[in-house]
Amino acid sequence: FTTDELKEYIRKSGRDYIIQGQEECRRSEHSSPHSLDCWLRDNYADYPDRKQATNPLIEDLVETGEFGEGKFRCPDRKKMTMRKGVQIVK
Repeated sequence: FTTDELKEYIRKSGRDYIIQGQEECRRSEHSSPHSLDCWLRDNYADYPDRKQATNPLIEDLVETGEFGEGKFRCPDRKKMTMRKGVQIVK
């Protein structure tokens, strides 16, 4: 995927960030459907039942200079839950 594709997806969500959401589970059982992990599983993964949004991937996104790492409100949790993710900075 390209960083432009990811930024477009994030912006369409109405946010300027996306949570990482990496989980060891089947895609159908994932608890954070609006996460980077699910976006990757749904669009790019050869094995969608394996986690995709790994820590090295987050590091690679930050290294582009287009994203910053931080803790952000999870859009899939009813109570205020802060989770690791990336935010568009450029």
